Amino acid sequence: MANVSRAAIISDRRITGLSADVVAEIISDVGPLWHVRHQAKLVSRPRKRAVGAGARHQLVFVDRLLATLVHLRHAATRDLLACWFGVDRSTITRAIGEVRPLLAERGCTVSRGVRLRTLAEVIDHLGTSGKTGIIDGTEIGVRPPAAGRKDRGKFVSGNGKQNAVKAMVVTNGDGRMLFCSPTQHGSCADITHARQLGLARLLEDGPAAEILADAGYQGLGAQTGG
Repeated sequence: MANVSRAAIISDRRITGLSADVVAEIISDVGPLWHVRHQAKLVSRPRKRAVGAGARHQLVFVDRLLATLVHLRHAATRDLLACWFGVDRSTITRAIGEVRPLLAERGCTVSRGVRLRTLAEVIDHLGTSGKTGIIDGTEIGVRPPAAGRKDRGKFVSGNGKQNAVKAMVVTNGDGRMLFCSPTQHGSCADITHARQLGLARLLEDGPAAEILADAGYQGLGAQTGG
């Protein structure tokens, strides 16, 4: 990607949802981790050429990060991002697959020196701080799975009547995101997804925390003392 296009993405908060300072912070935090894992992958398999030989990356790390941020912000298709960044669709798919886990491991910074990486840390933070949390499921439409796939029907959402994947999101009372779960099939009920993630156990065993939820989680209170 040209430097002008890259600068435009970073400078316009509407594209990634993040300020230029936050993007720069993520680059400094995640970039070294990506390079370490990339080098480890290169040396872990038999090679006919030395590490570093051959063609250069078509997509440098910064562009891989930006493509992932745009995809997460707007659910942009990989085909669209491939056209924008001037690479193949497979390159975008590989980039997102590499960067997303690193962003998840980095977690969410809620205050100076406090970063939440797991659902357990989020529940503990809400309990110890006395703040109210809000929980809900969100769906993202996806392409229909390939014909003949055994679990093809599981992607059809009962709410949206479309193929989708679902994530569970936890925010604080002001709506600031604290946690976003790995995705589940669109047909998975909100309360089932919450139980699979261990939310009931965390609320039962952890500090008392107030969590607001809609009727999709009705019944969870009985397992968590209200």
